[in-house]
Order: sequence, then structure tokens, then C-alpha cells
Amino acid sequence: MIRRFGAPPDPNRRYKMRPGAYAILQRGPSVLLTFQRQPEPEFQLPGGGIDPGESPIQTLHREVYEETGWHIGSPRKLGAFRRFTYMPEYDLWAEKLCHIYVARPVMRLSEPLEPDHSVVWMDPELAADAVYNDGDRVFLRRYFD
Repeated sequence: MIRRFGAPPDPNRRYKMRPGAYAILQRGPSVLLTFQRQPEPEFQLPGGGIDPGESPIQTLHREVYEETGWHIGSPRKLGAFRRFTYMPEYDLWAEKLCHIYVARPVMRLSEPLEPDHSVVWMDPELAADAVYNDGDRVFLRRYFD
């Protein structure tokens, strides 16, 4: 069974399954987070939703590049968690199935392509406190402990 973080699902609400792939990217003593200003300001692990016909690894490469401008290498899956949330950018209640990887940031190719995203390098302990969801927090702490 995959662990759930956050609020339990509302039994009176329908949720759409939304799988995604997210990365812990360490370089030296820092970890890379994205800061997303809209729709709510928050720090996140870079990554996002898996598109139809796309593998989690393909998604990881695409989403990390779009959100950070970085090319990554050597992804390795650490685990997964679920959370039930409203996604205002899609007007969607979603059951997010979050696949968490660790990967190596290889080369910065550009600025983030996603609007309202910026790259923030942070101490891992501060990063674990800064990310907005408990699942990301648990995986960051587990990885760096």
C-alpha cells in the first residue's frame, strides 16, 4: 500500500487520478527546489504530471527541464506517495500519485520555461522545512538522513 499524506479524501467528492514524477536533485551541499509563484507561492520538488503515453522517467526529464532549465542524469526511484488535493490551475480535484526519484543535475541549459517558476538552491534541512507538502518533506528528510 502506498502511504497517503495530507487530508483524507472527501467521500462525497470525485477525484481524478493524476500520476506524476518528481526529483530530489543534489549538487554539493545543496538541493534544487522550484519556487512557483502562481497559483499559490510555494517551494516544490521539480517535476509534474505524467502525460498519456509517457513513462515516469520521460516525465521526470521533461518536467525538470521545463521547471528548472536543467538536464538531469542517473535517475533512481526512491518510492511513491499519494495525496488528495484541489489543483486550481486545472480546476480539478485530484488523487496525486507522486513517484519520487533522486537524480543528478548535469547541466543548466536555460532559464525555467514554465512561467512563474524559479530555481532555488537550498540546504537540505531548510528545503525539507520549505516544501509545501508533507510527502516531499518526508522523502527529503529520509534521503538526507
